[in-house]
Amino acid sequence: MNLSIILGVIGPMQVVLILLIIILLFGGKKLPELMKGIGQGMKEFKKATKDEDTTK
Repeated sequence: MNLSIILGVIGPMQVVLILLIIILLFGGKKLPELMKGIGQGMKEFKKATKDEDTTK
């Protein structure tokens, strides 16, 4: 069975609803700090995977 049929398709209204919930949970001031932390984590992950590929 197709997973998208079970879970449904995420549309623009669902994305807006999710973003509003995130803003309510973390507040407007904490959101930039949260995004900065996620960005740094992704950067470090990409660097680590790139370094692993060059060591082989």
